[in-house]
Amino acid sequence: MPHHDEIRFRIVLGKTRPHRDYVHVVAQVGKVMALGGNQSSGVTEFILAGVPNLNSTKGELFSVFLLVYLLTLTGNVLIVGVVGADTRLQTPMYFFLGNLSCLEILLTSVIIPKMLSNFLSRQHTISFAACITQFYFYFFLGASEFLLLAVMSVDRYLAICHPLQYPLLMSGAVCLRVASACWVGGLLPVLGPTVAVALLPFCKQDAVVQHFFCDSGPLLRLACTNTKKLEETDFILASLVIVSSLVITAASYGRIALAVLRIPSASGRQKAFSTCTSHLMVVTLFYGSAIFLYVRPSQSGSVETNWAVTVVTTFVTPLLNPFIYALRNERVKEALKDLLRKVVEGFGGDLLLAKSFNQKIMT
Repeated sequence: MPHHDEIRFRIVLGKTRPHRDYVHVVAQVGKVMALGGNQSSGVTEFILAGVPNLNSTKGELFSVFLLVYLLTLTGNVLIVGVVGADTRLQTPMYFFLGNLSCLEILLTSVIIPKMLSNFLSRQHTISFAACITQFYFYFFLGASEFLLLAVMSVDRYLAICHPLQYPLLMSGAVCLRVASACWVGGLLPVLGPTVAVALLPFCKQDAVVQHFFCDSGPLLRLACTNTKKLEETDFILASLVIVSSLVITAASYGRIALAVLRIPSASGRQKAFSTCTSHLMVVTLFYGSAIFLYVRPSQSGSVETNWAVTVVTTFVTPLLNPFIYALRNERVKEALKDLLRKVVEGFGGDLLLAKSFNQKIMT
């Protein structure tokens, strides 16, 4: 019978005896989650350290982060709604934009509500099961977003460099399959590391996670065993997902730049580049912060620095996406105006109907 640690690391590295061992360990994790604790060490909850070394009061911080969260939700929900409702936006670019907004809504909702509740609570605890769940969904949604950003860059490359073949290459069926692949592509690679973290022995009950959510590095530092192999596995997986999608994105925009430079008119070049600048702004923020945090062999680093960079991926980028894509895009702005006009007209019609109905009752 293999040792507990041996099973754990063989699963992460893909070296298990096929299906039986893997299903057995996943079932073990399910049992641990159901019991609400880690069976190997008896840990049932952690304490989230939260925001480090800030002089602002909890009330001020709560107000700021709540405002950011509400703006993020509102902006991204509007994009999803207008893309689904307006036939002018039934194109591959806006379809992928709608998927990106869905990912941003889910990603922020995994992190921020718990963070906000801790501002209002004296106890900053999180159950073991909730911590592992947060860990899994944060990395699953993040990986899916990297894959989707790469797909969006390829979509822009095909639209600009192969306009005649573009409708055939990016048909509705193709877009649906590609978007599904992005979601599944983020779902599966994160499962192995999540299983390994869930089975780690942790040193003590109510250990402090030095972050405002259950991130990989702070969790691994609480383990009572050598996590070097697991850190190396995390590094390899992060490098594969982030660097590969970055290479695809860079190659796509490199081709776009070469094609645009061949356009003779300055106005034509400006129009072509304008369709890509918003995407590039998001890509620069997202890739830069993620590479700093996760594409490194060791998960060590300054708590304050890691916290500040994480804020970019969990607060700044999801907040900016709706403004960058919507406010700089005339087609989206027109669609939003039409949607709001229909909502107002429908609301006004309902009010008139209710008023007429009340008058008939009174008479």
